Amino acid sequence: MQALDRGHDRFVDQIVALTEIPAPPFGEEKRGVAFRQRLSALGLTHIETDAVGNVMGLRRGTGAPGGPLVIVSAHLDTVFPAGTDVTVKREGKRLSAPGIGDDTRGLAALLAWIEALDAGKAKTRSDILFVATVGEEGPGDLRGVRHLFTKGPYKDRAAAFFSVDGISPARITAGAVGSKRYRITFRGPGGHSFGAFGIVNPMAAMAKAVTDLYQIVPPVSPKTTFAAAVTGGGTSVNSIPDAVWMEFDMRSESAAELDGLETRFLGIIDSAVAGENAARSTRAGSIRAEKARIGDRPAGITPADAAIVRLTMAAARAQGFVPALGASSTDANIPISLGIPAVTIGSGGTGDRAHAPDEYIDVEKTESVRGLTVGLLAILAVAGVDTR
Repeated sequence: MQALDRGHDRFVDQIVALTEIPAPPFGEEKRGVAFRQRLSALGLTHIETDAVGNVMGLRRGTGAPGGPLVIVSAHLDTVFPAGTDVTVKREGKRLSAPGIGDDTRGLAALLAWIEALDAGKAKTRSDILFVATVGEEGPGDLRGVRHLFTKGPYKDRAAAFFSVDGISPARITAGAVGSKRYRITFRGPGGHSFGAFGIVNPMAAMAKAVTDLYQIVPPVSPKTTFAAAVTGGGTSVNSIPDAVWMEFDMRSESAAELDGLETRFLGIIDSAVAGENAARSTRAGSIRAEKARIGDRPAGITPADAAIVRLTMAAARAQGFVPALGASSTDANIPISLGIPAVTIGSGGTGDRAHAPDEYIDVEKTESVRGLTVGLLAILAVAGVDTR
């Protein structure tokens, strides 16, 4: 669309400016403030920052106030910790920096679409709520979008939801990959590695749990996975540890498979603890396991014949792309699990190396605008255009 073409340089400037505002997990506030200022400058109404840090603004449609609306979101946070250098490096049309594609380009896309709608004097039948969410990545556990749909003022008005995350406009994510994440702490009496040899060791219980978990053969379809991911604990090389811990990740495209895997996993933990207590002396104390769930993302799917899926695929085809449906873990997981039609779409253009320090995007204008147009057409189709 012409407005996206004319505003492309400004779109690129927004990407750079927002990327260079750090937004580590649980530290999105400064970027949220900057995004809110941009929403205000674009003339949206009901601009607010909610209790958890989501930033939002409303573009009114021609329907009755308080009616069903379309939500379009991108996330503020990146996976990179505080202190990461987020300076954008330019090499021609290639821009690289941590978080530039996931998901700062998505935030800039929301701003570009608002500008294009206004430039074209587009009137939609439904209100459109533009939202920058917090907590999409890893430890955030979708806390922003979860609040939006369970406690926010618009929780009962959403008729459709677009999450803008990733790059490719041809990939349309209609499947929500659910996950269960645990931090298991194995505790025991501890002692000298020589003098107390023979007593129970929490490290042995943890090792047994990992070994037994990896004996599970999960289904290939629906794809179901697990990982023993992060570990720590112990005091010194010459001590039997009194505590060790490990974090585990389990995922599936199927809620039923994920629940079943979780049940088996928790049983493996209990069995490993009981086995270690039976195998060695408990004269100084026994092994126990503390199970802390640190992540819970629901699984689900928006059916392929849902209007939001059909219209988004049609928008991609109209711009010459060959769309493909996929599944992932994004902000769309929450509305999908609540039965609200939702998809995740790319912000356009090309790029790679998401979640890596050398993450990059390409902002060559023709391809970039073509990709942005897919999202704008899909939003207009779902919100409905009032031609009166």
